Amino acid sequence: MSPEPISEPVPEPRDPGTDPEAAAEPLDAYSRAVSAVARELTPRVASLRVRHHGREGSGSAVTFTADGFLLTNAHVVGGARDGHAAFADGTTTTFTVVGTDPLSDLAVVRADGDTPGPVTLGDSERLVVGQLVVAVGNPLGLAGSVTAGVVSALGRSLPTRSGTMMRVIEDVIQTDAALNPGNSGGALADSRGHVVGINTAVAGIGLGLAVPINATSRRIIGALIRDGRVRRAFLGLVANPVPVPAALRERLGQREALRVADVVPGSPAARAGLRRGDLVLTAGGVPVSHAQSLQRLMFAEAIGRPLQITVLRNGAMVDVIAEPTELDAEHA
Repeated sequence: MSPEPISEPVPEPRDPGTDPEAAAEPLDAYSRAVSAVARELTPRVASLRVRHHGREGSGSAVTFTADGFLLTNAHVVGGARDGHAAFADGTTTTFTVVGTDPLSDLAVVRADGDTPGPVTLGDSERLVVGQLVVAVGNPLGLAGSVTAGVVSALGRSLPTRSGTMMRVIEDVIQTDAALNPGNSGGALADSRGHVVGINTAVAGIGLGLAVPINATSRRIIGALIRDGRVRRAFLGLVANPVPVPAALRERLGQREALRVADVVPGSPAARAGLRRGDLVLTAGGVPVSHAQSLQRLMFAEAIGRPLQITVLRNGAMVDVIAEPTELDAEHA
């Protein structure tokens, strides 16, 4: 007779809460970074609900001041004047829309009741392609929707359309962190938990995109808090940063410029004769190396004033004069 097989006892699964050895197993560095950001930001990201003309909308928002101001997307609040916010700890409050800026897709709302403490705003200018970023949203009240990825590209221009209206969101951050519409208005943070962008899923093209937190967006946020609106100049270019041809770099003292990807029909840029494929070198005599270089010029003082733009077209320098108009509902 063959001997009976010896059956090995099956070990019980270890519970990290009761097994010291299991609890001591360290997380890898990536997991530690992502989980730390999630712990820091989840309590500070609200779920928003708004109603306008009988239609309900929703998204996320980030508490960024101690006195109840929250930052979200303009397309999340739409034309609503108020709404409800809910936080991960169960806190709920009504809020009032302070102001919106469709060109940057940013909006500020103010809670009528208590809110958790503010996030720390970072600086998207310090981001580099390949850097870890974490997206935190609160879609439909499902607190703590966390995804992680890397910065895929910087300085993008995002053309979006609503019905017959078109707008261009400048200088967006592209990431492979997965987003859905409910995450719009949530936080995009670096590994320290500093918020470097406000997520926007408005593109609907399967990309993670975020409005950057930088000097320009801080100026916009300040204007929204102070005046409820931002007077913006509208040019109508969709452009992306590209290297200046090597033969011209030394002569121009400029390594990057903006390649025109599209021109909004009927816009000041179109009337000035700017074309798809033009390489924008300067605007107002100032070198243009990334989207924010142009965006910094597009505030109230530029409205109705001639703006000289120098482009490289078919190997030749061409000067055009554009006259930015004020951003209005047609282009917002």
